[in-house]
Amino acid sequence: MAGNRFNSYSDHGVGIGLRIPHYSHIFSQKPVVDWFEIISENFLCDAGRPMQVLDRILEQYRIVQHGVSLYFGSATEPDPEHLRRLKQLVRRTNTPWLTDHLCWGSVDGTYTHDLIPLPYTWEAVHRTVERVKQAQHYLEIPVAVENVSSYMAYKDSEMTEWEFLNEVVERADCGILLDVNNIYVSSVNHDFDPMLYVNSIPAGRVAQIHIAGHSRYEKYILDTHDHPVIDPVWQLYARAIERAGYTPTLLEWDDHIPTFDEVHNEALKANKYLEAAKPAAQPDSNLAGVL
Repeated sequence: MAGNRFNSYSDHGVGIGLRIPHYSHIFSQKPVVDWFEIISENFLCDAGRPMQVLDRILEQYRIVQHGVSLYFGSATEPDPEHLRRLKQLVRRTNTPWLTDHLCWGSVDGTYTHDLIPLPYTWEAVHRTVERVKQAQHYLEIPVAVENVSSYMAYKDSEMTEWEFLNEVVERADCGILLDVNNIYVSSVNHDFDPMLYVNSIPAGRVAQIHIAGHSRYEKYILDTHDHPVIDPVWQLYARAIERAGYTPTLLEWDDHIPTFDEVHNEALKANKYLEAAKPAAQPDSNLAGVL
């Protein structure tokens, strides 16, 4: 996969998730939005209301697909029918890349519908790499894997989360969807330095960044996507942009969803950091240009 395929999409600035409570506003007001992210699994059908909505959105906006059920770390291979439908949707939306999570969540055809962290072992690296390669080859578009938030740790882990992520993306030759809120959530729950994580990833492989809010409890914090982005997460985002350069960025807000304008305005705060990154010609990584 020669050439950095993601550099071609620097015009994808700040996006937001396409959510049902905002449909009416989008169709009536036609707001200016750089792009929308859709959850692929919400549109894996041939007809009906979801596809009518999607086609109306595609008439005016760019779409990037984000998945929640490829489960790259699961022991069983992805369902061929799921991949087939996903490829149909990829062709319909013309998404420039596709993202899903670095996790597991299915066993022998049974899906948990949850994003379960992986043990950071070499066995898991090799299995995950094969799953990512398989999906990327079949779908025929770039794939980027997202780091998930976690609330438990495995005794069998042989490396840190960021070392695991780095091994997977290098061996699979894929991109990273860097979720800086997930990094912050996990850093609090597992007591590590989140800036070390951001400074350790191969910046040239960052295809997209997620920002979001979370909920804080007495002993842990939870990735709820129902609050504005807090300052420490913005600081991680600023460093990620400093390292990776101008990178498509999406705000996630999935519960207690406020008005469209409130969500969009929160997302647009990212422009302060993106504008500062525009003059940079290349990310500060010798891995730039690999994707």
